[in-house]
Amino acid sequence: MTIQVGDRIPSVTLKHLTDNGMQDITTDSIFQGKTVALFSVPGAFTPTCSAKHLPGFVQQAEALKAKGVDTIVCLAVNDPFVMRAWGEKNNPDGKVMMLPDGNATFTGALGLTMDGSGYGLGTRGQRFALVAKDGTVTHLAVEKPGQFEVSSAEAVLGAL
Repeated sequence: MTIQVGDRIPSVTLKHLTDNGMQDITTDSIFQGKTVALFSVPGAFTPTCSAKHLPGFVQQAEALKAKGVDTIVCLAVNDPFVMRAWGEKNNPDGKVMMLPDGNATFTGALGLTMDGSGYGLGTRGQRFALVAKDGTVTHLAVEKPGQFEVSSAEAVLGAL
C-alpha cells in the first residue's frame, strides 16, 4: 500500500557511507523532530535525475530552508558507494543528503517501488517527492511514468 498524506514515515535502517566508513542510519533519525523534503529518483547518474532532479534541489536548497525545511534528502535504490560518488559529482556543498536504499527496503515500505527490469534496472523507486513534519507526511507527489513535473524542487516549494 502506498504511503499517504497523514501517514507516518516507516521505521527502516539503511546503510550510509560516511567519512568514517559504512554506517547504519535510521529513517527515525532523519525525520524525527524535523521538516524533511525527500525526493526519490529512479537511479543515480541517469539522465533526468542528473540533469534536472538533483540539481534543482541543490539550487533551491536555500529557498526550501527559508520555508522551514531542515533536511533535504535524495533517495535512490542504489548502493551507498554509487550514491556517495553521485553526491560528490553533483552536490559539493552538502546541501542534499544522499540516501541509498540498496535493497529497496525503505522505498518498498513506502509502497513506491517500480519494476525497471525492462530497462535492465531491476527494482527501483518511482520518481516522487514528499514532505514530512516530525515523521508525518504532509505532502506527497508521485510522478506518472516518464514524467518530471510534480516532484521537482519548484513544485515542492509551491507546496510548502
